[in-house]
Amino acid sequence: MPAMTAVDADARAGAGLPAEAVGPLARGVGVLRRLAEAGGTLSPSALERATGLARSTVDRITATLARMGYVRLDGRDVVLTPGVLELGNAYLAALRLPALLGARADALADELDESVSLAVADRDGIRFIHQATRRRALSVSFRIGDLLPAERTAPGALFATQWAEPDWARWRTRRAEDPRDTAFPAVPPRPEPATADDTADAVEAAFADRVRAARRDGWALDDQLIEPGLVAVSAPVRDPRTGRVACVASVVSHTSRHPAAELPAPLLPRLRTAVEAMEADLRAAPPPEPGPAPAGLATWTTATKQELGRDFVESLARGLTVLTAFGEGRPALSLTDVARATGLSRATARRALLTHEHLGLVAPAAHQHRAFTLTPRVLDLGFPPLSRTTLPRLAQPHLRALADRVREPAALAVLTADGTEVQYTAGADTSGVLTVRIPVGARLPAAATSLGRVLLADADGPLSPELAEAKARGYALADEELESGLRSVAVPVRDRTGRAVAAVNVATHAARRTLEDCVQRLLPALRATADDIQRDLHQVSRFTKVPTT
Repeated sequence: MPAMTAVDADARAGAGLPAEAVGPLARGVGVLRRLAEAGGTLSPSALERATGLARSTVDRITATLARMGYVRLDGRDVVLTPGVLELGNAYLAALRLPALLGARADALADELDESVSLAVADRDGIRFIHQATRRRALSVSFRIGDLLPAERTAPGALFATQWAEPDWARWRTRRAEDPRDTAFPAVPPRPEPATADDTADAVEAAFADRVRAARRDGWALDDQLIEPGLVAVSAPVRDPRTGRVACVASVVSHTSRHPAAELPAPLLPRLRTAVEAMEADLRAAPPPEPGPAPAGLATWTTATKQELGRDFVESLARGLTVLTAFGEGRPALSLTDVARATGLSRATARRALLTHEHLGLVAPAAHQHRAFTLTPRVLDLGFPPLSRTTLPRLAQPHLRALADRVREPAALAVLTADGTEVQYTAGADTSGVLTVRIPVGARLPAAATSLGRVLLADADGPLSPELAEAKARGYALADEELESGLRSVAVPVRDRTGRAVAAVNVATHAARRTLEDCVQRLLPALRATADDIQRDLHQVSRFTKVPTT
């Protein structure tokens, strides 16, 4: 288990919280952090041990988070769900950098055939806000939201060129309290000091040297600072208004492809060209149009409290909804703005903001009096373990719930590249004696399956009468065409642009259900499942790429 930070210690027992802070909110944030650190899944008893909270408190917190759609209670486990990403998405939307610069990072990764990342400063660490990774057997596994110690990264040296003495003092304090970096779950812990080069003084001297070099050169090199074989070259992207480093772009590789000493020569010129384009994009970007603020949150929490009673921790739910008041076009909000956006009273909003500030999730706005902004630490609340998911993983629990509900097998599939077949990518079976079992990975003719037809119907251009009818109805039926006795109905799963990227179906035997029964009884449940999958897909894919296989 990672070492406990001071903030986590406060969240465990409520100790050290300001008098007006919200204890249940601090404890709920602690639960989300522990779930994220554990990869997204823990049992209630493990959460009890990790947080130091009573089991009854853990149960009430997880029940509240489940009602909010942030976790699901899966047997004996508590599992983070894509719904929790609305908190991290609020920060990334308010920041704007991923939306403005992500395409440039992706293009650079394609050009170089290397992984490219964007990172921002998070106190004395760096946190990733965008990742464009290569899908190789040996690849970089960092995720959006991962926090790394500044001294073990190239971006950290660039951010440290702007540190004042209080920043260095905070860094030294953290290093003294956690010399092995056990509070950073995304990186391997440092080994126990074995040589003079591993002592605290030697680490500080080496980092200071790299900071001076970064200040002099305008770029920085990571020569296996995280772990053997991992190398990177980084350059700062500066805010055109202030001239300060807004984020750092890095090209990441490994020594079998580029030895560290040879890394800058082929990669740095193209990295600098991309950074210049990013800075031009920042200069040219128009002011954001504020998106719609969340509405009715206070009413919802009150109604839910009346429905569930003591099992719903209203102060936790209200406190978390405060974070969703921020977003695109709303990077800095006053107390009045937050209260208006959420429907909470000023007193309730104030206590929530005070608690979030103590936990490091909000901070006073730099250039706006009496306003607050979200900090990168909001990404701690579930983002890393969910930012590398796939569509089959997102769909699996929904397919299981659908199969249990209708007592028929359900499946997810995509079209193959040539459009002639569908490939099954996820599924949920039933326990009947006579049932449909098509394994994940299987391919079937698209034209003979309901899954294939509903996907083919989404294509541009002229359609056959059968596909045109499927497109107009929004679903497709297959009646004993692939195999005698096999019937199925399918609907599309659409991405944020409205494009059908996959399809879900329910299959049955003709002796059990008529075609009319498939439409009247199976189709409504199937559509509800597709809506659930789409909701999760849209949440996750707002700032990350979600592979369909």
